[in-house]
Amino acid sequence: MAEISEEEEIVTLNLLKQKMHDFARERDWEQYHSPRNLLLALVGEMGELSEIFQWKGEVPKGLSDWKEEEKVHLGEELSDVLLYLVRLSDMCGVDLGQAALRKIRLNAIKYPVPQSNTDVVTSSESISLVD
Repeated sequence: MAEISEEEEIVTLNLLKQKMHDFARERDWEQYHSPRNLLLALVGEMGELSEIFQWKGEVPKGLSDWKEEEKVHLGEELSDVLLYLVRLSDMCGVDLGQAALRKIRLNAIKYPVPQSNTDVVTSSESISLVD
């Protein structure tokens, strides 16, 4: 079994994209990395991520009551989702970083900062980071 290196690196979407490209090429998996296949794999990983939270109810920020191994498992599943998303965007020719920045700008226009207390979102309105 290969040893897992814990060296610190500055992580960027481009670095992850390149590492995923190299990983697939080295194993001759590029033939299987169609957008459809990657999307279905991403959905499967989202299911695995959801299972971690399935019976926990609401959890506090920072997961202070979780065991270390639960946090490690969560990190692995979050990473699977991220890596499939990065690979999918690459195979679709979408610059994920630029697309995300554009989406944040669009959301800022759609949901401007409240100028007064009357502009504050009411409890009956839903609040979402993405739309």
